[in-house]
Amino acid sequence: MSSQSETRSERLTFPGALGHALSARLEWPAEGEPHSFALFAHCFTCTKDFKSGVWISRALARRGFAVLRFDFTGLGQSGGDFADTNFTSNVGDIVAAADYLRVQHEAPTLLVGHSLGGTATLVAAEEIPESRALAVIASASDTDHLRQTILNEAPDVASSGRGDFTVGGQTFEIKRQLLEDLARQHVLEHVAHLERALLIIHSEGDQTVPVAHAERIFAAAAAPKAFVTLAGDDHLLIANREAGPWAGDLIATWAAGQLNAR
Repeated sequence: MSSQSETRSERLTFPGALGHALSARLEWPAEGEPHSFALFAHCFTCTKDFKSGVWISRALARRGFAVLRFDFTGLGQSGGDFADTNFTSNVGDIVAAADYLRVQHEAPTLLVGHSLGGTATLVAAEEIPESRALAVIASASDTDHLRQTILNEAPDVASSGRGDFTVGGQTFEIKRQLLEDLARQHVLEHVAHLERALLIIHSEGDQTVPVAHAERIFAAAAAPKAFVTLAGDDHLLIANREAGPWAGDLIATWAAGQLNAR
């Protein structure tokens, strides 16, 4: 395994979709200038410092990418109230992150998203015209999957307008507006018009987001596209310490070929 010293990390903030300051890290190659910029969007209720996102970002940086990863509004060290966010604001935060890179450095040509971050990236890509390659990991093909999960575990959200939803041992306040926003999304329509190279990575036994979601994304997308299944059921890519760096290396190799070829 390569060491952390092979990359260098810069802390920064930029304004998000709802106007709050979003906390971010820009991971650079240890030496020299990056050949491309990439943007990483983390999983639902995770943060930019979640292990798999860090591992993937650093693997990409070791392969010559500069990678911006950030906390969505209301999560981690970013400003705002999570209860006021939704899928649309997540998409907006991704676009805002790309805007920051475009102004301060250069726009990202590679977009990477994990779980709901990947689903949001599938929608956000059309607002980032410079993006030419997109990789999603353990991502749902629709937002109704999350909506139904919330309704099953926190029925008060629908009846009273708000409720508590527990993920990974943490409890978050959820408002009805999130459910309403999730119900309005049509992710596969965006996938069908993606016009970007697409890589899908999904654990074959994923119990959080079944692999059938990845199959639907793959079926809806036009070429060029690739689909890689991983053994096991590790939705978060943390059960195996090697899975995150391996995924990062895979994405880097695939993206380099796509970006050079187009």
